[in-house]
Amino acid sequence: MRYDVVVVGAGIAGPIVARNVAKEGYSVLLIDKKSAIGAPKQCAEGITITVFEKYDIPYDKRFINREIYGAKLYSPSGYELELRYNDVSGVILERKVFDKMLAFYAARAGADVLVRTEAVDVIRENGAIKGIRAKHEGEPIEIYADVIVAADGVESTIARKAGINTYAPPHEFDSAYEYEMLIEGFDPDLIHLWFGNEVAPRGYVWVFPKDEDRANVGIGINADNPKTAKYYLDKWLKENNIPAKKLLEINVGVVPVGGIVKELAKDNVVVVGDAARQVNPMHGGGMAEAMEAGTIASKWIVKALEEENLELLKNYTKEWWEKDGKRLERVLKVRKVVEKLTDEDLDVFIQVLSGADAEKIAGGDYLEVIKALLKHPKVLMSPRRIALLKELL
Repeated sequence: MRYDVVVVGAGIAGPIVARNVAKEGYSVLLIDKKSAIGAPKQCAEGITITVFEKYDIPYDKRFINREIYGAKLYSPSGYELELRYNDVSGVILERKVFDKMLAFYAARAGADVLVRTEAVDVIRENGAIKGIRAKHEGEPIEIYADVIVAADGVESTIARKAGINTYAPPHEFDSAYEYEMLIEGFDPDLIHLWFGNEVAPRGYVWVFPKDEDRANVGIGINADNPKTAKYYLDKWLKENNIPAKKLLEINVGVVPVGGIVKELAKDNVVVVGDAARQVNPMHGGGMAEAMEAGTIASKWIVKALEEENLELLKNYTKEWWEKDGKRLERVLKVRKVVEKLTDEDLDVFIQVLSGADAEKIAGGDYLEVIKALLKHPKVLMSPRRIALLKELL
């Protein structure tokens, strides 16, 4: 097989790259090791409403379960912070359909798509990478391409085989466990998030409504925790008298929340999405980040092919770090500070923050918020809180 570009992985970033490059008339092959793109899901399925227009994705009711109008945050002692908007702020997707449709859009743009096709190695000739070796339905195949895109998830075989350093210590990952289940008593127009060191160490419990009485109920905690995410989720359900007897689906995953890959392009290989740790370190969401990375990467892939100069791929690294990387590094600083907060601290901050403040902190645009917090009486009472906040300045 011979293509201009081969994209390994049909999650979010991969199909965006495949679609954008194929639209420009280049031959593209998108492969995925799963037999059905999108399954199993490893996601709470929430995403901001702005991505559809920004990344040219149809607002298609086939993969939108529910429109959401904000969020509600709960502190360890039960204090609440509500962010509610008049207009739709986000949606809960059906990832099994959404991912497949992204691959469909790539195919409709001209890309070839192969499932049950697992990349196992790169092809090297005279020291240069010329393509990948894969197994399609168990049979070995060779795929030659000018550009290889590693969009193959957290453990990225292709990035590693290409010599791109994707190592991150275990503490830079979260372990996630989620039930899709029947659950009642929560406002279905909002997503709900619970924080606390005994509730979800370094993370949170979430309820993302998909119907009036159906939701994704999950948890993320630090992956190096001696106890499992399932332990903490089941404990939270029991303590809140929520019966886990109507379970429709169980999903387990590992989420990168740090260790962002520095070198995103090496020779003719680029790495995007979870493979590059392009995930918000604070809340663990990575779909919008993957779309942004895929859009920037595809732009430079097209330019490199147009000018027959693969050195241009390095501009993807430069542009992404300028546009999104610096922001995510600021969010990573927030995550590292939040890890040091006690439950009392979390109670205080949920009491004194506004919804807009919380949103800015999670998005990395927090300097003015931190300066204001440093003047708040409940913060001034604690030298330790002052010191922690000053770490973000």
